[in-house]
Amino acid sequence: MPGSAAGPADGAAPGEARGPAPGKADDGGRGGSGDTVTTDVPARLDRLPWSRWHWMIVIGLGTVWILDGLEVTTVGNIAGRIAEPGSGLSVTASQITGVAAALYVAGACAGALFFGWLTDRYGRKKLFMVTLAVYLGATAMTALSFQPWWFFTFRFLTGFGIGGEYAAINSAIDELIPSRFRGRVDLIINGSYWLGAIGGSLLSIVMLNTSIFPENVGWRLTFALGVVLGLVIMLVRRHVPESPRWQFIHGHGDEAKELVSGVEQQVEEEKHEKLPEPAGRITIHQRASIGFGIIARTVFTRYPRRAVLSLSLFVGQAFLYNAITFGFGNILTTFFGVSTGSTGYYFAVIAAGNFLGPLLLGHLFDTVGRRVMISSTYLLSGLLLFGTAWLFHRGSLDATSMTACWCAVLFFASAGASSAYLTVSEIFPMETRAMAIAFFYAIGTAAGGISGPLVFADLTKSGVVSDTVTAFVIGASLMCAAGLVAAFLAVKAERRSLEDIATPLSQTSPSGTAPAAGGA
Repeated sequence: MPGSAAGPADGAAPGEARGPAPGKADDGGRGGSGDTVTTDVPARLDRLPWSRWHWMIVIGLGTVWILDGLEVTTVGNIAGRIAEPGSGLSVTASQITGVAAALYVAGACAGALFFGWLTDRYGRKKLFMVTLAVYLGATAMTALSFQPWWFFTFRFLTGFGIGGEYAAINSAIDELIPSRFRGRVDLIINGSYWLGAIGGSLLSIVMLNTSIFPENVGWRLTFALGVVLGLVIMLVRRHVPESPRWQFIHGHGDEAKELVSGVEQQVEEEKHEKLPEPAGRITIHQRASIGFGIIARTVFTRYPRRAVLSLSLFVGQAFLYNAITFGFGNILTTFFGVSTGSTGYYFAVIAAGNFLGPLLLGHLFDTVGRRVMISSTYLLSGLLLFGTAWLFHRGSLDATSMTACWCAVLFFASAGASSAYLTVSEIFPMETRAMAIAFFYAIGTAAGGISGPLVFADLTKSGVVSDTVTAFVIGASLMCAAGLVAAFLAVKAERRSLEDIATPLSQTSPSGTAPAAGGA
């Protein structure tokens, strides 16, 4: 492993050696900030076979995307009902899919930045519990909305919690999943957003049925059920551990070693075989936190090409998804005469296509490789969207064929969009991971996800075909542009250790000095 130290010091515990940091006395191995530690924790995690422990990680952390999909889809599908007289809330459909959607995304951007910084400073586990609690509280308050300002405020705060989840969860997933599975697992987990979308679509059909629930009750119960699901997830998530990679860098090397040893014992008992010896160690200088200045210099000075790649991927997918997803129900009702109570059926179909993309294509990101798969999924989705815009402009589509076209577009787009989160979470140093995810998510989503719903709501509510075609063309162009950037700049990160892809800032050379900066 590049930059790794040799073996452990005499008398050290297996797999972990300590020595005094330059200019600082040894504290006896208690793991305080400032120690120099040689560890094989990353290699031990990467060489683990797939096990029940990994399934626990996937279920405990990946389910947040189900919540996000439920949130976004539910609001898109119930927009028409909330805007109707008797709903108990005096808002228009365009305000819900425009202003409320933009506020939700703005909250997600702010939450990602705020909680991303806290995640790198205080750990993954603490923050993914806090962010879920914020989501639960804000969603419960949304269900009690009585005035537009209340609804808009708590849509922002709901997004604030969800945005924090992105940074905490993606960083934790990539640091806990073995390198040979990382691509497919990350894509499938991010793609599980669409399981929530399917649930939100089908749920809206029941909740909007006025023969079952009154007009001013059904949509409120929809949000309340999101709270129930979130509480169940919180119970499962209590068992998800802190990232050992975060622990050994932040002065908790003994806890990291103990955690990994426990996991190894579980896996050996489950598989009935001895694990192979880990290959490679790294020596790091422990530190409590990383300042914003160091993070910024690392991302933009040390890795400028990776920064351009990350921004391109996030802008492209953010505009496509936040604009189109929030407005799909309006397209069906405005142009194809679909009733507000039936849009959920159509959305469930395209949501299924979205989930199948990462599910069926995910393993190719680990075998064929990141560069080929990221660029091709972005380009294919963009080209198919251009074709959909052309057919829509000609009047060749009805509600069913429009949905079929979207299934084809989003099959590839979903895998591409999920790979944006994968890319940012693995191509920057460990100490900056959560903040890098937060930054590129926030900037990319602010560019595409806030402007997208606002622009798209105005274009679709006009009822003019050419206006909606314009929105399709913008989304397609950005996806194609991001695909071309990925073709040249994507990092070949498949089956490689995170520490090999981007050397930790805390890693030292055998002489005790930090490794030289560099990397595209």
